[in-house]
Amino acid sequence: MSYSLKEVYFTLQGEGGQAGRAAVFARFAGCNLWSGREQDRDTAPCWFCDTDFIGTDGPGGGKFPDPAALADAVIGCWTRDAGHGGRPLVVFTGGEPMLQLDEALVDACHGVGLEVAIETNGTLAVPAAVDWICVSPKPDSKLVQRTGHELKLVYPQQVTPESVGDLAFDHFFLQPRDGDDADANTAAAVAYCQSHPQWRLSLQTHKLIGIP
Repeated sequence: MSYSLKEVYFTLQGEGGQAGRAAVFARFAGCNLWSGREQDRDTAPCWFCDTDFIGTDGPGGGKFPDPAALADAVIGCWTRDAGHGGRPLVVFTGGEPMLQLDEALVDACHGVGLEVAIETNGTLAVPAAVDWICVSPKPDSKLVQRTGHELKLVYPQQVTPESVGDLAFDHFFLQPRDGDDADANTAAAVAYCQSHPQWRLSLQTHKLIGIP
């Protein structure tokens, strides 16, 4: 199988349970809930998406002919940019990474020493071999992946914390929805986490400090 990546770059994980950890982000092109075109945003389930996942023209992006080629590109990015110590981590994201991520790619990444994390909308089942599963539910979509390490809910939106709080995840995060109402959304998320301690606040720290 070949893979289409918008971008592959070294950074720090900015959100959720592994915030602050060095990682290579590998962003797949394409999504099953939104075309990525602004003219379609208002009718998309994930109308609040803040990511460009169209094409393969981003830094490190391109078409990779097989799992080994992509795994080599990711570990090469880590080796080039990361210092010593720590386990190399790749975060597969999108768009929707499960349109392309498969067991062969997970195995290839493990073969070169990478820990594999995924950020997914949960509409497709994630391979069991993935080391860290983050699911971010979206409105008007069927949640298939109902277990994992963290559930990260953009807040507020049509999916409510009450509707997903009993799922089998280790950690539950509320992430304030970005945009014109970001301050009000942050205040609402803070208040909800204070009154529902099962939930923790997730901030997009990469935006706050100005890194990719």
